[in-house]
Amino acid sequence: MSAEMPGEFAPLTLRSVPDLRIGMLVPSSNTALEPATALLAAPLADRVGVHFSRFQVTRIALDEAADAQFSLDPILAAGDLLADAKLSAIAWNGTSASWRGFDTDARLCAALEDRAGCPATSAIVSLNAALEAFGVRRIGLVTPYSSDVEAAIVRNYATIGIEIAATCREDLSDNFSFAEISPDRVAEMCREVAGQGVDAVAIVCTNMRGPFVAAEIEAEFGIPVLDSIAVTLWGTLNLFDIDQSALAPYGQIFTKRIQK
Repeated sequence: MSAEMPGEFAPLTLRSVPDLRIGMLVPSSNTALEPATALLAAPLADRVGVHFSRFQVTRIALDEAADAQFSLDPILAAGDLLADAKLSAIAWNGTSASWRGFDTDARLCAALEDRAGCPATSAIVSLNAALEAFGVRRIGLVTPYSSDVEAAIVRNYATIGIEIAATCREDLSDNFSFAEISPDRVAEMCREVAGQGVDAVAIVCTNMRGPFVAAEIEAEFGIPVLDSIAVTLWGTLNLFDIDQSALAPYGQIFTKRIQK
């Protein structure tokens, strides 16, 4: 019996062996990004395999205990497990650098590259590349986070000349709860900021269901919606010469290429 992918994409048989293997590091309490990434990547499944490893992250806050979740050792240990799969690239699929400082992802990516022996990127490295690709200077920010985390994100983006001109948040800190925000509510949050004179909407969290509403909001407002799950996949694929146009129904991001 043949195994074919349903829908409008080219048939895929189980005999297909992807040339590229992408590893993604996932917060342990995240339930949104793996299924969403699998859905986004499905049109490329004959060329790209996506594999996941977790380390413990349960709460997003600015205190010392919450910050300690992002120390290098447990992240690198999770990366070592992925490296056994002889990866083509590895990505930190989380947004902690948006409030901890962009330098934290620069150090992490360098360490991951050294340990895994392949290129490394992250959600925030990819988001910042997307902002540059679209020429974005004013963001409408959507997050599930608390006000102090949101304020830290606003400050960090100001350091690179990006104004966060509108915000909408849910004031949550339990990471598991972020995925319980419905797609309809995520869309409402995007609409709230999209109409306030911004160049793009940024959904900064990889445990929200942004990939399922991005194209809808883009069609309404005519501006890109840069969802963290989607941009992580986009940024990782941009390390290679891969045509991502088949993913364009999920958002404008997949029509852009990073100039190397």
